[in-house]
Amino acid sequence: MTKTAVRKADAADVPALAGALARAFDDDPVMAWLFPDPARRTRTLPRFFSAHLTKIVMPHDAVYTSADVAGGALWEPPGKWRLGARGQLRMLPDFIRLFGRRLPLASRGLNLVEASHPEELHWYLAVLGTEPARQGQGIGSCLMAPILERCDREGLPAYLESSKESNIAFYGRHGFGVTGEIQLPGGPLVWPMWRPAA
Repeated sequence: MTKTAVRKADAADVPALAGALARAFDDDPVMAWLFPDPARRTRTLPRFFSAHLTKIVMPHDAVYTSADVAGGALWEPPGKWRLGARGQLRMLPDFIRLFGRRLPLASRGLNLVEASHPEELHWYLAVLGTEPARQGQGIGSCLMAPILERCDREGLPAYLESSKESNIAFYGRHGFGVTGEIQLPGGPLVWPMWRPAA
């Protein structure tokens, strides 16, 4: 397995990265719950990830991709994961446009996930995705590596939510352990996972 060269993503990468993440998450149970119509999901996910990148994670300068933008790891630094009232207001026009009538349901789900989030300072892996045709080649592991290595150097834990049960073993190989389950309203389970400080 060839080690993938990883670099920080910048604003010029957003369209390609949003497209790659949209394809990676097209079959994701949470995305299928948020956007149940498959055709609409395919159209909407690039806009969803573009808004998430530009308005939430890119300002923290911790988004990693490969040279060919085959995927991305979207991290939020310690103390920066909470969207908060100002962030929610900034995202509201996008949320209305993206979720439409499902906005109340999406908001309830987001609030449940946020309520389960640990308060202890940690790095938060908000999104990790790889182009479907490139999955299983070690790209995801390489994309996570810069921040996991930083966590180990600085003695900080890391946290994520796995939206697929089949991904739990993958994250387990990187030191994450399941801490519980979150049942989304009328939707799938999500598994919070914690990686203790080294």
